[in-house]
Amino acid sequence: MTYRAPDDYVSTYTRDVDLDPATTCLVIVDLMYATGHRDHGLGKLLDEQGRLDDAAYRFERIDDLVVPNTLRLLAWAREHDMRRIFLTYGSEVEDYSDLSPQMEALCRATRNREGCREHQLLDCLEVQPTERVINKITPSAFTSSPIELILHTYGVQDLIFTGVSTNMCVEGTLRDAADKGFGCLLVDDACGADSQEYHDNALLTLQRLYCSVSSTDDVLGRLDAQVGHAARSA
Repeated sequence: MTYRAPDDYVSTYTRDVDLDPATTCLVIVDLMYATGHRDHGLGKLLDEQGRLDDAAYRFERIDDLVVPNTLRLLAWAREHDMRRIFLTYGSEVEDYSDLSPQMEALCRATRNREGCREHQLLDCLEVQPTERVINKITPSAFTSSPIELILHTYGVQDLIFTGVSTNMCVEGTLRDAADKGFGCLLVDDACGADSQEYHDNALLTLQRLYCSVSSTDDVLGRLDAQVGHAARSA
C-alpha cells in the first residue's frame, strides 16, 4: 500500500505529474554495491564490526522491494523507450579528496570510489550502452553533475525516482529537481532507507509540494494508460 501523508493545507497544492513516456525519465539512485548490497561496502563493513543486524531493515527492503520494483519499472522503460538515468555516488579520485568532509569518511570506509567494485551499479540492473550513468560527489545530483543539462537535452519534463536512500540522495536530488522546474514522482515501494521511520519522514515532507508518491503498480498502470491513450489518438 502506498504511503499517504496526512492531508493538510499545503499538500493539497502538490503538483501531480503527467507521466508522458515521451517526456518522462526514470531516475535510479545509487543502487550500488557500496550501500546497496549486504556483502559489499557498508554491509561488509558492518559485518566485520559485528553490527550487520543494524542494517537488517535496509538490506531486506532493498532485496525484497527496492530492487525488484526498480527492475519492473526499468523493464517497462526499456520496452517503451522511455528515458532512464542511473545515478552513482562516490569519489572520482583515489584519495577521496573531492568529497565533502561529512561524506568522505563513510565513502573511504566503504571503498566507494571509481575503480572499486563498491562503486559499481548492481549487476542485476544490466545497464545498456544507450543508458546514461552519472556520478555525483554530493547527495544531490544537481549540485555536482551535469544531470540538469542532460535532462534538458533529452526534452524531459517529469522524473520518476527509485533507489536509496530515500532520506538522503533520493530526497536531495528530488528537491533540487523540483526547484529546477521538473515534475517529480517518488515510487514508495521502490525506494528505501535505513529504517521505516527515516523513509516515512522523508515522504511526509516531500509530499508537501515537492512530489507526488505512488506505488510501482500505480505508476505502471498510469504509464500503460498513457501508451494506450497515445495509440488511440494516433
